[in-house]
Amino acid sequence: MSETPTNDASVESSQDRELRETLGTALGTAQEHLQQNGGFLPFAVTLSDDGELRIVLVTPGEPDEHGDIDAGGMLADIHELLRQGRDDFKAVAVVSDVSLPDHGSDGIHGAAEHRDGEVRAAIIPYTPTVDGFAFSGMEPDTHEPSIWVD
Repeated sequence: MSETPTNDASVESSQDRELRETLGTALGTAQEHLQQNGGFLPFAVTLSDDGELRIVLVTPGEPDEHGDIDAGGMLADIHELLRQGRDDFKAVAVVSDVSLPDHGSDGIHGAAEHRDGEVRAAIIPYTPTVDGFAFSGMEPDTHEPSIWVD
């Protein structure tokens, strides 16, 4: 009788694939919204246990006296919703529009977490053009876990 060894590499590649799929979908969706609408509000993409990707949105609060929406408050609300439902997800990715002073531009920031512990984050710098927006290459970024923490 022979035993089949556990292949940790297949577990890692599954986590990696699920994170890439979730983060890639979130970043791509943000790029589409930016091109179509000239901007986007923070949102998340979840990967459920059955492999389905879903977008998670929260309603923004009332704009302040300058017409600005509290994106930080929206991010906090999204993180809270994801923490509450985390038992139903394999992976999540949260995206937001950020200022990138080192690049002299704005960017899309995406951070993905897997329930088994792996974390991945990236930014995509962008600049406005006559025809919409020009996106630079994706760059890795740092991120600390925030969903599967207690």
